[in-house]
Amino acid sequence: MARWVGNPDRLRISLDITNHAGANPAAVRRVLGRLRIALARQPESIILADVYLALDESLIATDGDQQASTYSVDYALQRCVLSVMDEIEQSLIQHRGKTTLSEVRGN
Repeated sequence: MARWVGNPDRLRISLDITNHAGANPAAVRRVLGRLRIALARQPESIILADVYLALDESLIATDGDQQASTYSVDYALQRCVLSVMDEIEQSLIQHRGKTTLSEVRGN
């Protein structure tokens, strides 16, 4: 179950979220399960970085199965871009580590 910003005191089941977002029901349940386990605390003690990390996703969309290019310039460029994206992601996590869910809700 999850709370919606518009009415945070009303609990919603995964089917409500699935219907509202047009998402895959199994994917919604999987995400909610991760969040429920990782965030089973009071909103005052949960930071936005906790939410981001609990989702176990990354801002960097890479194809892990793709072989590295045999062209050294392509490979070097790819490594450089991935390094910069990783720094950006770490900065986001650090910055979001200062904001709690209670602050987002305005409590």
